[in-house]
Amino acid sequence: MKFVLFYHSLVSDWNHGNAHFLRGVARALMACGHAVSVYEPQGGWSRSNLRTEHSGAEAAIAAAFGDIACHEYTHVALDLEQALDGADVVIVHEWNEPALVARLGRHRRLGGRYHLLFHDTHHRALTAPDDMARFDLDGYDGVLAFGEAVREIYLRRGWARRTWTWHEAADVSVFRPLPRRPRQGDVVWIGNWGDGERTQELTEYLIEPIHQLRLRARIHGVRYPDSALALLARAGIAYAGWLANHRAPEVFAGFGVTVHVPRRPYVTLLPGIPTIRVFEALACGIPLISAPWDDDEGLFTPGRDFLMVRDGKQMMACLRTVLDDADAAAELAAHGLDTIRSRHTCGHRVEELLAICAGLTAAPTALPARQP
Repeated sequence: MKFVLFYHSLVSDWNHGNAHFLRGVARALMACGHAVSVYEPQGGWSRSNLRTEHSGAEAAIAAAFGDIACHEYTHVALDLEQALDGADVVIVHEWNEPALVARLGRHRRLGGRYHLLFHDTHHRALTAPDDMARFDLDGYDGVLAFGEAVREIYLRRGWARRTWTWHEAADVSVFRPLPRRPRQGDVVWIGNWGDGERTQELTEYLIEPIHQLRLRARIHGVRYPDSALALLARAGIAYAGWLANHRAPEVFAGFGVTVHVPRRPYVTLLPGIPTIRVFEALACGIPLISAPWDDDEGLFTPGRDFLMVRDGKQMMACLRTVLDDADAAAELAAHGLDTIRSRHTCGHRVEELLAICAGLTAAPTALPARQP
């Protein structure tokens, strides 16, 4: 089959954590023998920031994923007839402009002979419903939601008639254990600061435990305001800025443990969604300790795949245990890695996607207009 994928960016992962899974899906489809074409807009915010802040990085990332056919386009010049020629399945990620989403829906309604799916990997359906309501999904066969809670929102609001839960997963062509490197530190955390929605959690579960235990730590990410950088400096934590996503495995290989601190919306409003960071760490075979979240959908086994803590005091105790007990750390990492390889790779998600497509009608028809 031929898959045409509309992404915000395949090349850039600057403040674009979804790039990991989107790239992995493209590669897993290709590994199954399918044809894949990716389209991303010229001047998108992620790639523009990458060019501005990290000149030269774009070419290196593009080379790392050069096996995936990627086309930059402008909305005015985009020829949908050409882009969609021969397509069997078209997937549109939610970090696209509403105008493009609507245009693809119209093309599908006017005779497009392909399955058209919208892919949502964010909490905005609950936290910013007005933003998501701008997307005209008439003509779409359904929505791929990265958690059951998000899937239910689409049904409850009447945004889509058909929805499927399609969790993110690890691209094991990139995220895998590497030979242990010379120890660069005790704790590494890879994540963006964001808009202040988890400042309290980052302080309690990451910054203060590192400070109190006097651990050697490094943080990678973007959008760290001066106040955040001051917090890190006072705690003696090295801030290393943006890290190209595909280089995370080599960084993990130089540290003893990493930490997961979910954003507040996922903890309080969207239980069951771990986000890509959990998959990344476990796929790389590094022990993981997580701040609390509810694994309502049973993706993992807390306590065996990773350690779950209730508060900052327990985080300190678990950090000390993992760093001091090599056998316990190795057992934890091995179990988490096995869970990824057995259930949570992009290959597994492609199998799910193909089953969804097989369940759709051979000659799909447009959905009825959504209710206001």
